[in-house]
Amino acid sequence: MAIDRSRTFRGDIQGLRAIAVGAVVLYHAGVPFLPGGYVGVDIFFVISGFLITSHLLASLERHGRVPFASFYAKRVRRILPASFVVLLLSVAAALIWFPPLLMEEVWRGAVATALYVPNLLFALDGTNYLAESTPSLFQHYWSLGIEEQFYLVWPLLLTLGWAFVKSKKALGMVLAALVVVSFVACVLLTFQLQPWAFFSLPTRAWELSVGGLVAFALHHRSRVLEPRTAAAAGWIGLAGLLASVFLFTSKTPFPGYCAAVPVVATALVILAGATPSRYGPTALLSLRGMMFVGAISYSLYLVHWPALVIPQAAVGYAHPLPLWITLLIAAACVPAAWLLYRFVEDPARGWSVLVKARPRRTLWAAVAGSLTAALVATAVYVVSENRPLYEQRSADTVAMTVPPSFTGFVPENLSPSLRQASSDQPRIYADGCHRSFAQATLADCVYGDATAPRIVLFGDSHAAQWFPALEGWASEKGYAVEVHTKSSCPSVDATVLRDGVPYNECTQWRQAVLDRIATEAPALVLIANYGTATINVDPGTTYAQQWGDALASTLSKISTPVAVIADTPNLQQTPSVCLSAHLSDTAECGLPSTQALRTDARDAESAAAASADAPMIDLTDYLCSDVCEPIIGDALVYRDAHHLTATFSARLSGPLGSALDAVVR
Repeated sequence: MAIDRSRTFRGDIQGLRAIAVGAVVLYHAGVPFLPGGYVGVDIFFVISGFLITSHLLASLERHGRVPFASFYAKRVRRILPASFVVLLLSVAAALIWFPPLLMEEVWRGAVATALYVPNLLFALDGTNYLAESTPSLFQHYWSLGIEEQFYLVWPLLLTLGWAFVKSKKALGMVLAALVVVSFVACVLLTFQLQPWAFFSLPTRAWELSVGGLVAFALHHRSRVLEPRTAAAAGWIGLAGLLASVFLFTSKTPFPGYCAAVPVVATALVILAGATPSRYGPTALLSLRGMMFVGAISYSLYLVHWPALVIPQAAVGYAHPLPLWITLLIAAACVPAAWLLYRFVEDPARGWSVLVKARPRRTLWAAVAGSLTAALVATAVYVVSENRPLYEQRSADTVAMTVPPSFTGFVPENLSPSLRQASSDQPRIYADGCHRSFAQATLADCVYGDATAPRIVLFGDSHAAQWFPALEGWASEKGYAVEVHTKSSCPSVDATVLRDGVPYNECTQWRQAVLDRIATEAPALVLIANYGTATINVDPGTTYAQQWGDALASTLSKISTPVAVIADTPNLQQTPSVCLSAHLSDTAECGLPSTQALRTDARDAESAAAASADAPMIDLTDYLCSDVCEPIIGDALVYRDAHHLTATFSARLSGPLGSALDAVVR
């Protein structure tokens, strides 16, 4: 996304940059009528592929080779100085304003960015770019990681192709074949492993390579299209970009085949812009304002994300910044980006101490910059890790009562501690009994005497969270617990969506569980689910109606005794993260019960259970009064926004058992 001036300046490309960065910035600012603004990155990819390939082809034509050291040195001077400045400033700002418990994530992101692999980190973490509620401070660097990795591979591929392919036409066909292979991989992985499709170079290379094909087409013929055809193609391309920005949403399967729309549209505009035409969009794209924004687009892209993320982290993710504030921040990013461009990005390209020296000096400077950024991030993380995440006082262990006894501070004897909260899961996870996304087969997991009457726990992770409470009661009463839980797969008979597409493994697994229940006829089936799961809602109905009907359908398929546990509150942010910034005022990390509980879905569940004569077990009064807060006695209630810690779940064994006693007697 760094600016790359070619010998023939293209004002229309600057205008495309302005559209791209404007779409991304406004999308991240939360402008509601630009739900597809994320495609701005795809526009950048095509532009970068076009410019870099044009440069490489010119070098190959003149010299028959690519001066690799000089090429990479130029890329370093154009991209890294501004990138490292923003990285270091972001780390420093995070130390001041980020909740301390997020600093490990900041450190991981900063080090990955310094080593040019942030996209791989986000893919490994399974990040959903279009749905992240607590995104990484460095998440926007994923696209730079793609480009930097592309710059390492693409010159070598072109050089080899130039040397060994007999004709330029054949070389173009080879490049087109690479585009097809990468595109097919992108489409397939979007529906199988969406984070890898989104963040990996092999599945994104086709977008940059499409720009390369345009450069290849224009290499020998500066005008591929006739003026009238070029004008029409330019406007069609511009319309395609606007359609993508306005019509795509977070539910669009992306990148996949949908990414072809902004990619092909951008290629059309670039191809058309090579043929001067008074009727084309070049004049519009070359307006002074567009040229200015296009010139600072790289700096604006770098600056806008931390400028939006840091204030949100400071106030807490349960309190989204209003649109007028995010728009003010976005507007303030323009002069900030101009300063970065004026005093860092643009001067760095011509630093005489690097330009006049051999390329290796620039490359060593890049290595030094990477190490410095990684060391600074590590030092900041060490400082943050040494902060105590508790008050110097204890809290009593309290009985589970109605209403609950909230603790207004983070005690030093908190169980689990804030740093241990995320890993305080039921042991069925470590035992391999909780099914992952890809698993559709049943886990043969029975806890207790295998010959004893069985209680079947059936549902998603919100069923799994009740295992510690259920196991404590079952072992005392002489029941065995059979576990059938699966990530993001509720037991209700609905089409569950994952990454915008049907979650087929969930449908297969759910039916297998129902078949097993019908065969075994357990003493009781205990159903629990996340009441805000992503399901396909039929036209003309509401989410709550669909959810209630889906639960009723499941209950109708179970002939043995069945009970339903009401869903737990959703605090809309990870309490441990919030508490790390509010050690003496834990109420800041709670929510009114009216906001934490989804009443429409809960009411629909109650109605469905009543119609099926299935008892409804609701322990909400042990978790909330008028408010739902994260600490009761010396126990941390939640491991994330809406899952109970295993520690607290075990403490609810008594209340859950009392409810079950009335069900199974």
